[in-house]
Amino acid sequence: MRTVRGGASPVMIGRESELRRLARLVSAREPAVAIIAGEPGIGKTRLVHELLGTVSAETVVLVGQAEPGSLSRPYEVLLDAIDGRPEVDEEQLAALTDPKRSPVERLHVGLAIVAELIGDAPAVIVFEDLHWADSESAALFERIADQQGPRLLIGTYRPDEVSRRQPVAGLLARMERRHAVAHVRLNRLTPAQTAAMLAAATGAPAPLRAATALHHRTGGNPFFLEELLRALPGYDVEGLVEQPLPWSLADVLRRQVDDLDPVSHRIVEAATVLGHRIPFDLLADVTGSGEDELIAVLRDLVTRGVLVESGEDEFAFRHALVREAIADQMLGRQRRRLHEAALDILLRAGSSDPAMVAHHARGAGRYDDMIVAARQGAALYLSIGSAYQALQMAEMGLDEVPDDTGLLASAARAAWLAGLLDDALRYGRRWRDLATTSTDRAESLYLLVRIAWESRETAEMGALTQDIETLIAQLPPGADQARAMTAIAQSATLRDELDAALLWSDRALALADEFDLPAVRLAALVEKGSALADRPQSAADGHKILAELVDDAERAGEWVLAARALNVLVQGEPPSSPDEHVAMLERMRVDAERAGFESLAEATYYQNRARLAVRAGDLGAAISALESGREEDLSFRRRGRWADYHGVFLAGLYLEAGELDRVEQLIADLAVYPNNPPTMIPGLAFHLACRRGDLPRAEAIMDELVAAFAGQTWRSGEQAHDLITAALHVGLSPARLDRLAETLLDAEVWDVHRTVVDAQLAEAHGRHAEALAGYLSVADAHILLAPTRGTVHVAAARCLLAADRRAEAATHVEAAAPLLAQWRGWRVEQLDQVRAQLGMAPADAADAVTGPAALTPREREVAVLISDGLTNTELARRLYISPKTAAVHVSNILRKLGVSSRTEVADVVGRR
Repeated sequence: MRTVRGGASPVMIGRESELRRLARLVSAREPAVAIIAGEPGIGKTRLVHELLGTVSAETVVLVGQAEPGSLSRPYEVLLDAIDGRPEVDEEQLAALTDPKRSPVERLHVGLAIVAELIGDAPAVIVFEDLHWADSESAALFERIADQQGPRLLIGTYRPDEVSRRQPVAGLLARMERRHAVAHVRLNRLTPAQTAAMLAAATGAPAPLRAATALHHRTGGNPFFLEELLRALPGYDVEGLVEQPLPWSLADVLRRQVDDLDPVSHRIVEAATVLGHRIPFDLLADVTGSGEDELIAVLRDLVTRGVLVESGEDEFAFRHALVREAIADQMLGRQRRRLHEAALDILLRAGSSDPAMVAHHARGAGRYDDMIVAARQGAALYLSIGSAYQALQMAEMGLDEVPDDTGLLASAARAAWLAGLLDDALRYGRRWRDLATTSTDRAESLYLLVRIAWESRETAEMGALTQDIETLIAQLPPGADQARAMTAIAQSATLRDELDAALLWSDRALALADEFDLPAVRLAALVEKGSALADRPQSAADGHKILAELVDDAERAGEWVLAARALNVLVQGEPPSSPDEHVAMLERMRVDAERAGFESLAEATYYQNRARLAVRAGDLGAAISALESGREEDLSFRRRGRWADYHGVFLAGLYLEAGELDRVEQLIADLAVYPNNPPTMIPGLAFHLACRRGDLPRAEAIMDELVAAFAGQTWRSGEQAHDLITAALHVGLSPARLDRLAETLLDAEVWDVHRTVVDAQLAEAHGRHAEALAGYLSVADAHILLAPTRGTVHVAAARCLLAADRRAEAATHVEAAAPLLAQWRGWRVEQLDQVRAQLGMAPADAADAVTGPAALTPREREVAVLISDGLTNTELARRLYISPKTAAVHVSNILRKLGVSSRTEVADVVGRR
């Protein structure tokens, strides 16, 4: 069996779903075939190794690998798999390799060897690198696939190295026709997965810029990344970005072109200098090659896997490190001459690609041309939403002219949009300090306020706001003053100073109308709408303002403003249908992507998907959305509010599901971030202590939590409800409960949430009638999330049970069931406890009986009313419930009676 070299990363990254899929095939204990495909170094062997680490001790494992040249060595893969196994009979081995025996005889010997090694035990049989396998090994693989028994047969191969003449080509085609094959295609790592791999290898989160640069350098190939990591002792990730290629890796990469003829070698060297994109015509002009000659060379390079055709008449290196390895062998003067030739050709042709011009101008040492192109490129990439590329272009120019305010402005905006907050603050501050016009100063302050808020630099936000107020006093009425006013409105909105936000946004709107400033008007409306939406009494007005401005913002190309407005709308009360809410969310993501606004396009997008799932009562979908966000997006590894909010949200869902160990890990992860809100870690720790039943710990943390909340200006009604519920679970004393509630509830908490908390407290104090009245008043409140409404119905049932009103309690239990059907954890446990008190089966249990005997007394009463022809609305009036709850009752009664329509109820209950 082949041994697997230990990787630099102690854990496998980015292959979790593939591993789960293969593990399911093993656990099924049925014959199955899986084919794993991917380029060299992509992790096929690592995936197989991780799978084998999960199989039971009784599972027989056979792993054989083909090698280059195996085509001439029959049964090479099987021989490798059984090498060193004493139980293999020597005569069988001799027969397997005896050229005097017929192919059929040797095939049967091979099958017999496999059968004797496995017997009736479960097995995993792996044929690695089938693209090199001999025809006999391919035939053996096919025959093993035909056999029965609890076994998984796995083959791995490189698609780019398969030609029609190789045995594997026919094998794959026949397998597809004759078997249900599980195809597993391994792709390159995403930027987020590259960052995760770096973090796993180094034991610390990788700096975002370094992770992005290394992903670009390695192309997301795990083998290349691990080779770079091995070459640098101590794993200094930032140093790794500029570290020369280790000789071992460079040698492997250069082997692909070592045997090229001189003409082809000259062309491939020129291609390395031209950059990541290699236009055919530019390569032809730089090398002086004829079209036919160049086509022949490029075709050969594509066949070898050195280049790929990346677009029409455009090529790129399949792996960026191959380009780097070839370029490292060239002389500096050789590279400079090629850059000069490319630059002259581009300038003569009036190239519209400033990035390419800047690349060659810098390589040729012509820095004036480079600076001009850098300015143009930064502006171009910002306009098309390519923030990271815009930042690279701006920084290229700043290397030569560090005090250029235009480049500083582009760098600050691009870094902010890309989520690089430290860089954004650094460039934004320098832009502000060097600004020579009031327009520049107002724009820099507007951006800095937002960056400081996202970075949780509260003190800097206050200082910036004072700077803006000073600037306004110095400016005459007009565009600059209006823009500065919008900046203060933004600062006030973000700091939850809503009265100030409305005051300054109205002032900015007045100037926008007076001086016809449409862009300022849109920005001011976003701040005003956001401020209004944050207040219970004005939320509808705020949502109306935001909904009306989205179209105007999109028409004006103000994608950031449009995305921000849609984000607030998605988080508000749901519109007329869930589909409309989802469409709004997707529209937000598209607008954010157009702006290159990564935090909204990725982190916030997945958070909003989770919110929609929570609103619908689907806990699994909510957790999946946030976990997908952690896999797809880098923002949770950055400092700032996007990082911690994502983690807090996920921790809250894990608390709901009862996955407490995961909550503890998230708390540890979040604690390392700077500038965390003072309530964040104590709040999560309090929840965790309560759910674990640790009363002394909960009481100790509560004092810290109350002190932290005392200094906060913002409250969440859902947060108050959840904290009180946790405190009730652990058995906190009534006096402590009252103190906690007094701290959590203020004028900004919406009335519905306040009513829920008040009812919880009344129930805790034994005032069940008062609690019931509160629960009933909000049980169907649209603003409450589905799981909260379900819990309110359960609480109402508890209060009714305390008054021995069992039939009414059963009604609320039945109303809670559909709301919590896709939930789990403590809420469902509470529901099942009340059902048990009522003598009802658990919510997920099948009905033991059907017909009238299956109905509760309350349901029999409703069934009689249904048989009398009452509509849902009439039922609601008669029973003092909402039409929605009445519809739930009707649905449950039809199910229990085993009928499909209301008209059949009368026959079943004997009313006809």
